[in-house]
Amino acid sequence: MVEDRELLRVENLTRIFGSGKSQVRAVDNVSFSIKEGEIVSLLGESGSGKTTTARLILKLLPPTSGKIIFRGKDITYVSSRKELLNYWREVQAIFQDPFSSFNIFYSIRRVLNNALRLVSESISREEREEMIKEVLLSVGLNPAEILDKRPYELSGGQRQRIMLARVLLIRPKLLVADEPTSMIDASSRAGILNLLMELRNAYGMSIIFITHDIGLAYYTSDRLFIMNSGKIVEEGDAEEIINNPKDDYTKKLLEDVPVIHRKWEL
Repeated sequence: MVEDRELLRVENLTRIFGSGKSQVRAVDNVSFSIKEGEIVSLLGESGSGKTTTARLILKLLPPTSGKIIFRGKDITYVSSRKELLNYWREVQAIFQDPFSSFNIFYSIRRVLNNALRLVSESISREEREEMIKEVLLSVGLNPAEILDKRPYELSGGQRQRIMLARVLLIRPKLLVADEPTSMIDASSRAGILNLLMELRNAYGMSIIFITHDIGLAYYTSDRLFIMNSGKIVEEGDAEEIINNPKDDYTKKLLEDVPVIHRKWEL
């Protein structure tokens, strides 16, 4: 499903917080690209810079320096509401805590209707209702049980599936998934990951996983970018990196999860 066309490229991306002696280089001269239909992981421990990188790509933070090129266009300093909305139609996210992504006073019906407005204002009410019911069914939720509830009335797994339904309605070219399974129970994780993989297979969607979980990265990704202290310290094919790590930091990450090695040595 991976194509040769480049979808996103970041060049020398840097984000500095603070000033003077208290200055922190959260993202330090990071460069990488992702192709259409490709799944990659930004992998590292807490504080490695991976989530800040994601927020820069999502235009939720401005970079200190560097470039973000999307579909051949430099969008680094795009700032008008119209340009941002156009960008967010094609680049969407699901976050570690889906609860923080919702207005707690809105019903799920209203949340998903708002997502459809990002796509088009001309869709009729009847068409919107049908589309919403269809995507809820596709992520394993019963519309009759879900649509009139508020986010706080749902489980973590259900809220994450609502985020996936929102993505299905918008159908972006790129999905940034920031620790999408870390706050849901183990029984829901495989289902969420499989749904994300199906998005890639069905729509050619590219996905960037932001994760500290090496198992998740290996299971889902074509390529890995290992981050430490704001820098990419190793990158390449997922299987090659896991089986033959070069950087000491990558080796340390693997030593912390010996079960992965045992699996592949069988």
